[in-house]
Amino acid sequence: MKNLQILAVFLMIMSFGYQANTFAQIPDSLKKTYSLFSEYHKNKDYHSALPYGWEIIHYAPEAFSKWVFYKMEECLWYLHDSANVSQAEIKSINDTILYFYDQAIKYRSEDKGYFQARKAFVAETWVELPVDEVVKMYELAFEWRPDLSSYYYHRLGQIYKTNMNDDNDYKLKALDLYSLLSEREPDNIQWVQELESLVDNIDELLVITRKNWEANKDDLSRAWKYASTAIRARDFKEAIIPLEFLVNKSPETINYWNQLATAYQKTDRLNDAEKAFKKLIELESDKREHYLNLGLVYKEQNKYSAARAEFQKANEKAGGWALAVYYEGLLYEASARACEFNFETKLVYLLAQNTYRRAFNMDPTLTDAQERVNALFSSVPTKEDYFFRGLKSGQTLPITGSCFGWIGRSVTVP
Repeated sequence: MKNLQILAVFLMIMSFGYQANTFAQIPDSLKKTYSLFSEYHKNKDYHSALPYGWEIIHYAPEAFSKWVFYKMEECLWYLHDSANVSQAEIKSINDTILYFYDQAIKYRSEDKGYFQARKAFVAETWVELPVDEVVKMYELAFEWRPDLSSYYYHRLGQIYKTNMNDDNDYKLKALDLYSLLSEREPDNIQWVQELESLVDNIDELLVITRKNWEANKDDLSRAWKYASTAIRARDFKEAIIPLEFLVNKSPETINYWNQLATAYQKTDRLNDAEKAFKKLIELESDKREHYLNLGLVYKEQNKYSAARAEFQKANEKAGGWALAVYYEGLLYEASARACEFNFETKLVYLLAQNTYRRAFNMDPTLTDAQERVNALFSSVPTKEDYFFRGLKSGQTLPITGSCFGWIGRSVTVP
């Protein structure tokens, strides 16, 4: 009987032809109605709350919009999923749920994206509307509120996947959707797996995202999807094409420059990588990583002095950074390996070893530094080397020689 009472109250309400929000003030009777609704809701007596909630939604939806729609939604969802509710009551809820969300969207417009997503969900799962209608509902929700939970995006993605065929564009839409989620949640492997399940391999995905961008070359989001797919495929040469477009269109976007600089570096376009990292330093002068990366480019170019300067800047910007000190040690070791092995070279190896020790002391988790210290024990001067040259412990030895003119450092006899 209770479900029939609810339906009767609703039909009675729908028969009236005026809205309370046309009055300057809300009648006391409606205030009492809302009070009863709110009290029943607070006590989780959702059956009793429902008719009062419907009355408020019909007569004064705008006046009570801040509260009534969320509370009514809780009532409707609880009753719909309750084991104590009859099939007739569930059908009654299903028959009115879309109307409820239309009212919520109309009178609580600041939250219309949320309510539209919930409307799409019930249309999909409760009412079971045709797929195309449900798809449009979800898409409108994301248009209104792009930051909606990934849960709703994923539901739409699964609809795309289940219903994609040669006569619709659901496959491309699914690729776009899961690309968006993988960018938004880069640590969530599920979205990458969803992308991979849509294509036979990453190369096919790369072709699809490239064609998608070429169909609308002014679309930055499509260009980024193409670029990020190329990066994921380790095709850095391909990634450069959209990345150069992106930095040209949006020259202040750090991530575009970061990825482009890395792509240049991976493809041995070191001069371009140098320019890109310098641009990043211009944009973010306090970012230690930019100096370190520029130093690595100089290292690959055998510009050891320039590389060291950048590593030292990285260390200074960080207020002490063991990794930057470690890379400085690598410069000394690389320089020594490139020259004839003699006493001067041994001193450079000692300088490298001392630098590695300094890095390890700064950060004991940097075990690579300790490994390099151990690896160079047979390359540094021996006690005999010092003895036969009349050198004593504590004596300072400048590093000289044509092969090491860039170093300008000294070491101390142990």
